[in-house]
Amino acid sequence: MHALPAAPSPAPRRQLFVGTTVACGAGATLFAGMLALYLRFRQATLAVAGSEWKPAATKVPEVATNNILASFLAAFVFAQWAIYAAKRGARAQACLALSLTALVAVADLNGQAFIWKQMRLAIADGTYQTFFYALTGTFFVLLLGGLVFSLVAAFRALGGRATTDREVITAHAIYWYFLGAAYVALWFVVYVTK
Repeated sequence: MHALPAAPSPAPRRQLFVGTTVACGAGATLFAGMLALYLRFRQATLAVAGSEWKPAATKVPEVATNNILASFLAAFVFAQWAIYAAKRGARAQACLALSLTALVAVADLNGQAFIWKQMRLAIADGTYQTFFYALTGTFFVLLLGGLVFSLVAAFRALGGRATTDREVITAHAIYWYFLGAAYVALWFVVYVTK
């Protein structure tokens, strides 16, 4: 009796790619809801005659906020460079690109801490302060996640696994694109329109 040949191996399921995309969608929903509440409370506060939303003495350090915004352009380039290098099997370039993305994350975390220090707001002093720290704190935690994601992807690339399994690097880039979109919304609503 002759045996039938083995069935072809199943196609990869891409769990990390799909999981990262779903997590980014959930994060975008969370962030959009928080921004909507921020705008709703701001509008309600400004509707009352003689009231102000942001304390008058509070100055937003615009250079720091704009530098964080500009740094996301570099993060996008580095994340895409990592994908490009992984597709071509250039392990050293993929590691360098992922390390530079992690460096951008550290710089952005430092920039956000600088903004908090310069603004000198107490979290319980009013609705603006509470929403300000809720939004920027949530973004800070998301940015910490981006730093960890970058470091894990860099270690995988350093070990040679990221060039054969590019799903991690692609998911990493998607997460950074999500972070950039979230910061653009945060920057415009909280730092520009105040």
